[in-house]
Amino acid sequence: MDKLDKFNIHFDKSLKEFCPDIDIEIIDGRDVLSVANDFSDNKWQYQKFQNFIFNNIARTALSKRERDNIIDNSYGTLVESAKKLRLIDSKNELSDTEGSELAEILLYGIMHHRYKALPVVPKIFNKQNSSDNAKGADSVHIVVEEGDEFSIWYGEAKFYNSIEDPRLYEIVNSVLNIFSSSAFNTENRILSNSNDLREYLKDNLALYEKIINVLDTDSPIDYVKARLNIPILLLHVCDITKQQMVNNEEYIEGILDFQKNRVTSFYKKLYNKAIKNNSKVQPVINFDKIKFHFIFFPVPDKKSIISNFLKRAENLREEL
Repeated sequence: MDKLDKFNIHFDKSLKEFCPDIDIEIIDGRDVLSVANDFSDNKWQYQKFQNFIFNNIARTALSKRERDNIIDNSYGTLVESAKKLRLIDSKNELSDTEGSELAEILLYGIMHHRYKALPVVPKIFNKQNSSDNAKGADSVHIVVEEGDEFSIWYGEAKFYNSIEDPRLYEIVNSVLNIFSSSAFNTENRILSNSNDLREYLKDNLALYEKIINVLDTDSPIDYVKARLNIPILLLHVCDITKQQMVNNEEYIEGILDFQKNRVTSFYKKLYNKAIKNNSKVQPVINFDKIKFHFIFFPVPDKKSIISNFLKRAENLREEL
């Protein structure tokens, strides 16, 4: 079985291979990644999940320079990262933002381990207050590819109580908000001005200049969209996982069947809204050129995961 760090990968191919019967005109450039935690002693491994979160927290909470300065002190990295957290869940327990910081960290970890992406805009580091939570993408990465090529990744990450149909419309709207003129232009500007981007590519200035030229406000936005990837992390409470005690074929088949149903419904809603064109709604231009990655991560419970995350983060913040 393939692994993402210590998690299991149950599927990592195209949407067409995952759902061969899906009937949507634009299907190329859409992938599905199904990741799941394991079980031990008849229990879901909460500690392994929390360890992954805190092992990857610095990718979004600290700048590259800060990470480099404390590279030999992993505990110091944890403490400094925790200090950058807004811990909005402790103030907004009933709001839609619940679990958003944790989900962002998880996506940054997945982007590192699966896609070898550079965290050129650490979002938690860049967000100064809780109102920033609703603006733009939840993650920003550059993936360096062969032949001095690159792709741009603007991610969506939330922690959902459910991914049944009534909730999917909210997720669709959140994803499409990335393409609003104000949010999209802001992300491009932040990326082009990123100190971390310069740091990562200081030994490859030709590639750095190529990225900056694509992001230039005078360049056609089509140049960005031709390189754009949207990873959508569906971290969600899963009834199948909640009732499971072991990782077996029956469990894997059950969650994959559920995810096939959910991604089909989700992508249909995303597609239909993205191409809608009337007096009130404008379509997403070059929607067919943008690549989408649907990332599933089922968990048995949300409240205890967030509670443990907050408790550990708050303890770290109190360290000298």
